Amino acid sequence: MATATALERDCTTVDSKHYTVEHEDDAVRVVRIRYGGNEESVMHQHRPGVGIFMTEADFTFIWPDGRTERITAKRGDVMRFPDPWEHNSRNNTGNPFEAIYIETK
Repeated sequence: MATATALERDCTTVDSKHYTVEHEDDAVRVVRIRYGGNEESVMHQHRPGVGIFMTEADFTFIWPDGRTERITAKRGDVMRFPDPWEHNSRNNTGNPFEAIYIETK
């Protein structure tokens, strides 16, 4: 059985408005991500995993060192994050956004 890495600022704990657990077992945790138009999160962490975009996305990721990175995706796009990571997110559009993030344990 795999053991999940503990996160100090787990996304579902520090920002339950935008991140909710849909499923969890010994191997994975499935997190639904929902942002309204122009909404922003707080600094939070994710385990390694894969994000699947359910809608188009135009986001700014704000990294802990202050750098920013624009993320754009189309519905159905997939992004892999091989390591634990930390960021803040800002939806750059007035449109709602939804994704599924599958964390590996």
